[in-house]
Amino acid sequence: MQINSVAEPIIAIRISQYPEDNKNEFLLLGRSNVGKSSFINTLIERKNFARTSSKPGKTQTLNFYLVNDNFYLVDVPGYGFANVSKDTQKKFGIMIEDYLRTRENLKCVFLLVDYRHKPTEDDILMYNFLKYYNLNVIVVATKYDKITKNNRLKQDKLIKETLKLNENDLFVPFSTITKKGRNEVLEIIENYLDK
Repeated sequence: MQINSVAEPIIAIRISQYPEDNKNEFLLLGRSNVGKSSFINTLIERKNFARTSSKPGKTQTLNFYLVNDNFYLVDVPGYGFANVSKDTQKKFGIMIEDYLRTRENLKCVFLLVDYRHKPTEDDILMYNFLKYYNLNVIVVATKYDKITKNNRLKQDKLIKETLKLNENDLFVPFSTITKKGRNEVLEIIENYLDK
């Protein structure tokens, strides 16, 4: 898939602000510091289009990025919300749940986990939550380049076993440095668009 255009994001905090054009949507979920903005920038081949920050928890709204005038990448606040109040965490949770409950044009969820670490309790909860709602989930392991070749098989096994993935679940190692996994993710999106 060729990325020809990306529009400035439509920013929403409630259902009434979501785009109404019914285009297909792909949700990006992950912990606050997992690298969702870098993931978006790598996919769309734009530097700093999605704002990256050294301070986790920067995204505090739902951001709908219209790609190729054809589909949306939807970025939501990271969970594990570093340095935000309990009240704000609760609002984020409600915002994400509202989105998941109401979007019929949501094709799949890319759940981003940090390849360097064992998935956290939050990662496991989120994965099970998505599965409970029968959503299509693709696990994307970011920061793949940070693990040496010798340790990658062990790390693959650790992540898959911790999340209890089965052989039908898609698992994509991803690196913003080497672009590993980029074509695979775009191919997954393309396949959903063709259905």
